[in-house]
Amino acid sequence: MNLAHWLARRSKEDPFRPALFSGRTLVSDYGGFDMQARAVASWLLGQGVGPGDRVAIFMKNIPDYLVVLFGIWYAGAAAVPVNAKLHGREADYILDDADAKIVFASASQGASLSGGRPVISVPGDAYRAILRSDPVAEIAPRDTAELAWLFYTSGTTGKPKGVIITHGMLLSMALCYRADVDQVLSTDAALYAAPLSHGAGLYTLMHVQAGARHVCPVSGGFDVAEIMELASHFTGVHMFAAPTMVKRMTDGAKAAGWDGSGLRTVVYGGGPMYNADIIQAVDQFGAVFVQIYGQGECPMGITALPREVVSDRDHPAWRHRLASVGRAQSAVEVQIGDANGAAVPAGQPGEIMVRGQTVMQGYWNNPEATAKTLREGWLMTGDIGVMDQQGFVTLQDRSKDVIISGGSNVYPREVEEVLLQHADVAEASVVGRTHPEWGEVIVAFVVGTAPEAELDALCLAQIARFKRPKEYIRLPELPKNNYGKVLKTELRKLLG
Repeated sequence: MNLAHWLARRSKEDPFRPALFSGRTLVSDYGGFDMQARAVASWLLGQGVGPGDRVAIFMKNIPDYLVVLFGIWYAGAAAVPVNAKLHGREADYILDDADAKIVFASASQGASLSGGRPVISVPGDAYRAILRSDPVAEIAPRDTAELAWLFYTSGTTGKPKGVIITHGMLLSMALCYRADVDQVLSTDAALYAAPLSHGAGLYTLMHVQAGARHVCPVSGGFDVAEIMELASHFTGVHMFAAPTMVKRMTDGAKAAGWDGSGLRTVVYGGGPMYNADIIQAVDQFGAVFVQIYGQGECPMGITALPREVVSDRDHPAWRHRLASVGRAQSAVEVQIGDANGAAVPAGQPGEIMVRGQTVMQGYWNNPEATAKTLREGWLMTGDIGVMDQQGFVTLQDRSKDVIISGGSNVYPREVEEVLLQHADVAEASVVGRTHPEWGEVIVAFVVGTAPEAELDALCLAQIARFKRPKEYIRLPELPKNNYGKVLKTELRKLLG
């Protein structure tokens, strides 16, 4: 089933229900949302975009993001949402790998691209003309096994890989949300303060199905004062937030004397949440928090820790359960495996494995990576964890060296390769340092005499700003094992 049917049905049932907002301003009702998405689909078909073709979205959070996303689906094409914070060079790689036919982009994002394919600036005159196209009458049929969303993540090499996310996977994710995470009401308002290219964008689906309101902050991103104002205005507000965002919201609310009025649900995930931080958040806002654990390869869909567990302080094991990421969602099986993938007893650490309806079919044009990650139907997450007798999964470590800073993944080798381009850098190794606000910040150990200002400039010219090291530490040489591999465990010890 094509997921665009959910918007079409909602439009038929209640066309005048408010749908899209920019801040407090109503931009479109569901009838208008539907017609605009159909116009985008009509224009795409007229440009020769067919079922299964990839169309990229390189945009900041604005209401038209949802119009373009559903327009792509109406046409039977697949969306390639690209993080708006990426450097143009990084986005170009994704667009080339996906063979995107057309790109819808915010002005600054579009200007950063090298060219080679049509770029539609949103908003802009060309886009406004697209919205005047005759809307398509029918939704292109799509099977549940067909591509809906090509999500680009990165592995230990730092080279982005496209995760094949199908209509069926997103259907499973959305239904599990209602079963395991939260109910969605027509009176709710989804507030998109986290990037729509990631989890927040996936969560548009169940809110469209329910006929909820969709609110994009005027700032286009995360601003605590703006969130407080919008939540108080709309009420029934749902949002997805990285743990660092939750902490910043808590600190801002304490300073402003805000008790979270207007917030109904805050789903957090995408990085480690410290017990002290979520305890303070619950004390400030009440029982509004739900934790999820997922990966691009199983989007938002591995485990869930419901609000009643997050807020419970009476259970004798409440601290242990709060430190977990919850239990398996309804459409998947989760187990802890040894080096061979065999299940280990409860309480014993191993690699977290998951299989089921929400798990990917594989990586885009990358059979080697697919074979390594999918074994006999199981997704090997690369995360180390423990499952107790009640099924609560606790993350212990990441087997990969991914740094999670402010909810965004940073892959060390990608940064290292940029630093090593400087003539006065002999060696470089990047690790994460624990940070109370951002979760982790990026630290680069460098062998060489290159000035920090030049290293900063090199990074800013080639990778996103959030990936730039926040600190450089000089060493005469990097610690290595007998095989010449850099010992990042030793580097982390140097951080104290």
